[in-house]
Amino acid sequence: MNRKNGITVCIIAIIAVVLIYAQSGISFGDPVYQDMDQYFLLNGQVQTGGNNICTDVVFDFRAFDTLGEATVLFTAVMGVIVIFRRLMKGEEYEAE
Repeated sequence: MNRKNGITVCIIAIIAVVLIYAQSGISFGDPVYQDMDQYFLLNGQVQTGGNNICTDVVFDFRAFDTLGEATVLFTAVMGVIVIFRRLMKGEEYEAE
């Protein structure tokens, strides 16, 4: 393994340790703040007119977050497509 690969493996290992450590402090199934849960359950159908509270929260109450997440996902997909197209062009020129 050369030096560049060793550095990459070390960085990935450090990131993994930090993420695992951060996740270990989160309690599962016991949210700290439950006020918003009750608000959405009691007022969601009246304010949005929908019957599915999960969809109502995502598309009505949190629409800007959803739009931001979709933008990030679209940008990531386009970046991967651009990278693969450049790699494919590079391979075609090498074969000729």
